[in-house]
Formats: sequence, C-alpha cells, structure tokens
Amino acid sequence: MATPSKTPPGADPKQLERTGTVREIGSQAVWSLSSCKPGFGVDQLRDDNLETYWQSDGSQPHLVNIQFRRKTTVKMLCIYADYKSDESYTPSKISVRVGNNFHNLQEIRVRTVLQ
Repeated sequence: MATPSKTPPGADPKQLERTGTVREIGSQAVWSLSSCKPGFGVDQLRDDNLETYWQSDGSQPHLVNIQFRRKTTVKMLCIYADYKSDESYTPSKISVRVGNNFHNLQEIRVRTVLQ
C-alpha cells in the first residue's frame, strides 16, 4: 500500500535533489513511449529542458513506460506539464501503474491535471 507523499505539491524537484531530500533514479531505468513524433521522444522528455518535450504520434492512451532492471522503490514522481504552451498535448489525467512486467500492472494512483 502506498503512503501519501510528504513533499508539498509544487515543490521544485531540482531543489529537493540539491538538498539531498530526493535522488533522481530515472537514469537507472529503461524508458519507452507508446509513440512519438521524430525529435520529440525519450531524449527530449528527459533532458531537463522545459523548452523540449515528448510529443505523441498515435492513438490514445499515450504511455510512458519506465522499467527498472531490478525491484526499485519509487517514493515520488515529478511530471512537468504546461497547458498554456500546448493544450492539445497536455494530459488531462495521469495514471501511475506498477508491476513486475507489462502484463500485471496495477493502477496505484490517478491524478487529474489542473488546466
């Protein structure tokens, strides 16, 4: 059972990382996307540049898969979405699912994105 995050909403993940509150572990995972337009893939999703982004190129649902090589505890997930920049590609809902493989994923969180 997941416990509620003690990190305040809107907290700056880079600041939390600098202070040692959190550690970025995304580089330990294999990332894949359900689809993407050329030049708008995983590299742009993970490059720490708010001017670049992932842009899907297929039917919904649009998925970002993050697969760790071994069992990994994830305590916080930070997602930057900018509705004002491009409302057509900003999600209205984000679902977080966990499991041992793609076939046994269970939804543990659903969040509606404020627009």
